[in-house]
Amino acid sequence: MSSDSLALLAYRYATLALAPVAPLALGRRALRGKEDRARMGERLGRASADRPPGELVWVHGASVGECLAALPLVDALIKTKARSVLITSGTVSAARVLADRLPAGVIHQFAPVDLPAVVNRFLAHWHPHAALFVDSEIWPNLIAAAHARGVKLAIVNGRISQRSFLGWRRAPRAARSLLSLYDVCLAQDDESAKRFAELGARNVATSGSLKADAPPPPADASELARLSEEIAGRPVLLAASTHPGEDETILPAQDIVRQTYRSLVTIIVPRHPERGGEIAMLCGTRAVARRSQGQRITPNTAVYVADTLGELGLFYRLATFVFMGGSLVPHGGQNPLEAAKLSRAVLAGPHTENFAQPYEAIFAAQRVGSVSGATDIAALAGLLFADPAECARLGTLAKQAAAELGGALAKTHAAIEEMLTHART
Repeated sequence: MSSDSLALLAYRYATLALAPVAPLALGRRALRGKEDRARMGERLGRASADRPPGELVWVHGASVGECLAALPLVDALIKTKARSVLITSGTVSAARVLADRLPAGVIHQFAPVDLPAVVNRFLAHWHPHAALFVDSEIWPNLIAAAHARGVKLAIVNGRISQRSFLGWRRAPRAARSLLSLYDVCLAQDDESAKRFAELGARNVATSGSLKADAPPPPADASELARLSEEIAGRPVLLAASTHPGEDETILPAQDIVRQTYRSLVTIIVPRHPERGGEIAMLCGTRAVARRSQGQRITPNTAVYVADTLGELGLFYRLATFVFMGGSLVPHGGQNPLEAAKLSRAVLAGPHTENFAQPYEAIFAAQRVGSVSGATDIAALAGLLFADPAECARLGTLAKQAAAELGGALAKTHAAIEEMLTHART
């Protein structure tokens, strides 16, 4: 037996040994707000809903971004055939967002933890005809058990970073034994497609990013009107989906801009809302208000911390341009397409590899947008505030660039329908 096969066998036995402590581990996560205590059974494979009759397609997304990217595909799957769709997620935040945005009739459950007994319990109840894994979620026990039951498996919107690729390259037989179980592998870009194929995936194709076909995020009209009234025409510096280490750059940038634009209000939307208190402390003597605490934007407010979930669409509409977080630190950048689709000019730091193609397209169209620190952000923000017409032009160019990246939904849907047709024959 090869060392890589032994590694997979060792993983299975290790997870078998961990089964007795899984409820305790989940309970501890619940205490930190990372699990929904009322729905803990779902994480252990105990369904909280009945399986509908007929064909069932299961779609899995790890977190908010993956689940939102999958929604147009979910909508297409239920509209074109008489079938049901189950969508699973691994985070509480994704569940909350999906509760508001899922099409009628689509069932949501929390994903089962990757323990053999849990996985078998989940599959025995839902008995899906196909399972679509968004991005690059690979859980060995789950994939192997689904394949053994004859479930058609697909990676959709697949992406594999250079770091992950090199990691899998150290265990090539393990990678091949897992990736070869997927019937279809649809990658976001040619580089990811090449990496999946080299690691052993079958039927690999480049379909593009589903996020390019997703509609812009919604916004509550009454809240938008209220916040617009509170801001009262003041210039807005928006930093969206920031990560630890970035707010320390945004705040000095806003200090520089405020030297010229005294009425500036900076809106910081942390990627993880629980960081709201931390960001408020970083503000020091700056006048700060927190959305999660129900605090309003007053004429004196310098920084508004939007530490809530699923409201980016609201804040994109309050600004004329946006700095995208996750890009000043080596995270890889957050999705710029939502802001671009709302005709917002896009700024970002040097770390944009998670969405390399969209950033390249948007920056090429705008011919500006890449920043490396507080001075860069402040300088470009100042130019955009000084010339609203130019800012609007850049926003239009960003929107056009985003539109040109579309087409992934149709390709992905066609490939999945073909896979399902073969499943029936």
